[in-house]
Amino acid sequence: MPAWPGYCSPNTGCNKSGHVALPISHDAEISRLLTDYRHGNKAVDTIEAAFVAIEEAEDPGIFISLVDREDALSAARELGGRIDPTKPLYGVPFAVKDNIDVAGMPTTAACPDYAYTPTASAPVVDRLIEAGAILIGKTNLDQFATGLVGTRTPYPVPRNALDPALVPGGSSSGSGTAVARGLVSFALGTDTAGSGRVPAALNNVVGLKPSCGALSTRGVVPACRSLDCVSVFAGTVADAWLAFSVAAGFDRADPYSRPIPVGRPTLPPSVRIGVPDDASRIFGSATAAAAFDAALSLFPRIGPAPRPVDLAPFFETAALLYEGAWVAERYQAIRDFVEASPDSIHPVTRRIIEGARSRSAADAFAGFYQLAELKRATADVWSHVDVLVVPSIPDVCTLADVEADPIGANSRLGTYASFVNLLDLCALAVPGPFRGDGRPAGVTLIAPAGRDGLLAAVGAAMHCAAEVRIGANGFRVPAVAPQPAEAPPASIEVAVVGAHLSGMSLNHELASRGGVFVRKTTTEQHYRLYALPGGPPPRPGLMRTNQVGSAIEIEVWALPRESFGDFVSGIPSPLGIGTVKLADGTAVKGFLCEPAAIDGARDISDFGGWRAYLDSLR
Repeated sequence: MPAWPGYCSPNTGCNKSGHVALPISHDAEISRLLTDYRHGNKAVDTIEAAFVAIEEAEDPGIFISLVDREDALSAARELGGRIDPTKPLYGVPFAVKDNIDVAGMPTTAACPDYAYTPTASAPVVDRLIEAGAILIGKTNLDQFATGLVGTRTPYPVPRNALDPALVPGGSSSGSGTAVARGLVSFALGTDTAGSGRVPAALNNVVGLKPSCGALSTRGVVPACRSLDCVSVFAGTVADAWLAFSVAAGFDRADPYSRPIPVGRPTLPPSVRIGVPDDASRIFGSATAAAAFDAALSLFPRIGPAPRPVDLAPFFETAALLYEGAWVAERYQAIRDFVEASPDSIHPVTRRIIEGARSRSAADAFAGFYQLAELKRATADVWSHVDVLVVPSIPDVCTLADVEADPIGANSRLGTYASFVNLLDLCALAVPGPFRGDGRPAGVTLIAPAGRDGLLAAVGAAMHCAAEVRIGANGFRVPAVAPQPAEAPPASIEVAVVGAHLSGMSLNHELASRGGVFVRKTTTEQHYRLYALPGGPPPRPGLMRTNQVGSAIEIEVWALPRESFGDFVSGIPSPLGIGTVKLADGTAVKGFLCEPAAIDGARDISDFGGWRAYLDSLR
């Protein structure tokens, strides 16, 4: 197909700055590929098209190594001629950042003298291949995943997919540009300080940085072992989520793996959005600030007005990563190689890593103490905010910027990214409306660990509303498919009536355990609702009565079976879990209170629900 010339608006398809996107030979969006397969298209043709697209891109900086073409085509043929419903990624081409092991292929971490050839693939790669995905190659990166610019490599620097004057972003430079150009449907990156989000922002694609430990990091060359995450680049949130959900799983052999329920992206009735306050709005230009404000206007109106958040302690946390003792963790990761072959390391990377030699164990403990204080200082934000929305980057970054100031330009790109893993948060970078000068822009959604599904639901709605194209090609973002109002398999439905409602102070206790919103409804008529004394937070008590009652508004959430007991164990007296009968005649587990609790409590049943009662108090 002909090259799409870029953008200045979703209606005109022009590009004010004259930047030209490279040719794309096929639409790599996963749902479209799978639909084509159901209509008779062959996976082998898709894989052949991917290799042709790589040749036509004429960019030697994207891939460090490619799978043998015939081996990839053979793997596609082995899938069979008909789509296999047990393989959710049937025939989907993907790439892997070259600090992630693939059996039989060199792992270089963008340092040829460091290279080794593993006999086993990283578990995340195995899971994707078992699900039917076809590996195309291994992508370029900032050496040893140290950098956010994408230029710290001994190989050619990948060209930004939209504007050759811009850096591709790093450290997952090849993965971000490969997806943006439609060469693969998705690509794995890694993310310690923003490496899975900055390239997404600069190339107009989605970057999913999951909760730490959700994806195994076994078989990954460490940058900061205690903070590293495997990330996912894709053209849409749905594609990124599908790849993530397939790759996710607890890995007992990885000491940093955690059994984090994946859940399902569902948009609850209310989401509390936080945004940087005036002092925390750090932009390199008025153009960048205007693009962020335009993106904010697209967020679904499903909650109160966005709440300004002071990000000073978040920024202070970010400084620890490159200015504090965590630099020593980068040194520890490759210490033997640094000592034996210092001249093999990129000059800027070497300067950063060797700076750790002056750090002591006492410095490390001082850093641990400071981080603990900052975690406490930032924790209160999440009692008022469900999703924090920040610019993915404060401004675009050019190759000339990096040439003039390699350290400073890199640090600026990490302004809103580098604190995330230190504070045990998950994040999702989503494209937004293009800037006034035609360059890409986007936002990052951030939430505490375990709320990946909520970010995906909000991010998908925002991405669709932005009406931008996917990456550097002309394909539109598909409409968000409505989620079925039913609980996922192997889950237990729970009716919540008070502070666990969406957008309220204790909803995180559901979301962090993999809970997903199912539906909003009411109880049958035989219930009374009371405002119980005590708190904070203020709490309602729901009781069933044999006398005249009311239908009380509730939300039904679904918890994974393995999380249900842990959730119930934290419910304090006089509340508990019983069986709640709903207006449609069904029954679910839900919050009830002990009869003794209503002595002296106010009967608020006439309000019809807890939200309406709280609104009456304002």
